[in-house]
Amino acid sequence: MKVLFVAGDSKPERWTQPIKALLPEAEVVTWDPNGDPVMADYAIVWRPPVELFAREPSLKAIFNLGAGVDGLMSLPELPPELTVVRLEDAGMSVQMAEHVVHQLLEISRNMQVYRAQQNQHQWQLQRPIKRSAWPIGVMGMGQIGTRVASTLASLDYQVNGWARSEHSLAGVTTFAGPDGLAPFLQASRVLVNTLPLTDDTRDLINYDLLSQLQPDSVIINVGRGEHLVEQDLLDALDEGQVARASLDVFRQEPLPADHPFWQHPNIIVTPHISARSLRESTLEQITAKIRAHAQGRAITGVVDRSRGY
Repeated sequence: MKVLFVAGDSKPERWTQPIKALLPEAEVVTWDPNGDPVMADYAIVWRPPVELFAREPSLKAIFNLGAGVDGLMSLPELPPELTVVRLEDAGMSVQMAEHVVHQLLEISRNMQVYRAQQNQHQWQLQRPIKRSAWPIGVMGMGQIGTRVASTLASLDYQVNGWARSEHSLAGVTTFAGPDGLAPFLQASRVLVNTLPLTDDTRDLINYDLLSQLQPDSVIINVGRGEHLVEQDLLDALDEGQVARASLDVFRQEPLPADHPFWQHPNIIVTPHISARSLRESTLEQITAKIRAHAQGRAITGVVDRSRGY
């Protein structure tokens, strides 16, 4: 069995050595853009070059080093019959929950006011928040979304969840499908986006959607930059429909230095750090799935091409 590592890392041995230790029965090869075909059985990839699919026609499956596979799905060179496997959690869901809680408390509990007071040497208490005034809507109820929603519910916030299909989660009021989107939005003041990027979800967070949220709404986007229509958010902020936004993902990354998000007083920008896959957990998961697939056993995380995730 040959496993090809294709991730563009300047130090691929940081990945290939653990892969060899976890999968000793495999020959592990690093992608060489100028090399010859290696007739690999499996590939572990992150933003692979399109040449991969023509050069390695014997691939049985490719394993993505991340949960989001929108970049892969958009490649016209991706063979339609090739099995694509996404990363499941690998330490990302707890990081995402931490990030969302941090951003929520930063805004709801006026932490920026306390920092300003510190600069002025002022000791002045702000009123405690009423959690009932901060109903939260989590879009996307996969592993990450459910972890975020459950964490927020455990802090006694009113939490709503919305997804394409029906879900049930303790402590969370759930909505589903196109018919459930409007009542979900109307019940939410804080909107947390954890959706995968598909043709159906691209540009979903637009002016019309933002206008359906409760007044003085807050947007926390940890999904994909392409979910958000950027000018629509700026317009909603200027008009006061949206009070604050915390953005971790963007249409262009790194965010250009002249982008208006940087200087907007009501936008918090972070450089796509809300959740990062942990190498050890990631490789343990992927190598176990490669072994199982090679032995003819079923594996989880296989991407449904019709859904895009």
